[in-house]
Amino acid sequence: MSEEVRVGVFVCDCGSNIAGFVNVPEVVEYARGLDHVTFADEGKWSCSVDYLARLQESIKEHHLNRVVIASCTPRTHEPLFKQTVQQAGLNPYLLEFVSVREQVSWVHMGEQERATQKAKELVKMGVAKAVLLEEGEEINCP
Repeated sequence: MSEEVRVGVFVCDCGSNIAGFVNVPEVVEYARGLDHVTFADEGKWSCSVDYLARLQESIKEHHLNRVVIASCTPRTHEPLFKQTVQQAGLNPYLLEFVSVREQVSWVHMGEQERATQKAKELVKMGVAKAVLLEEGEEINCP
């Protein structure tokens, strides 16, 4: 890699869906200490128009070249975040998605300490993968 990897981690609390079971500020603080993480932030509703604009501003302001989103399922939200990072000038293939709602808060309801620890581990893995991501492009088959 020729350029310094600068990862931004954005952890959504999704109202009570995630924050009701995961200590999101603790996960964000943990992410700040990971190698290559330049910026980490907690979003109340990361898929909201206001927060998506904030995410774009953060990418530009902190010169991020990789993004980790820790929130709901990528099945419904990944296209939205890919479009958002692309609008901020970042290749959408430099986005890594961590499904904290489905893999953590819904699995470990009533176990906040365990859920928080698992969220930290998933974010750590997401950052490790993001460091290795390379730019990609869409291929349209005839």
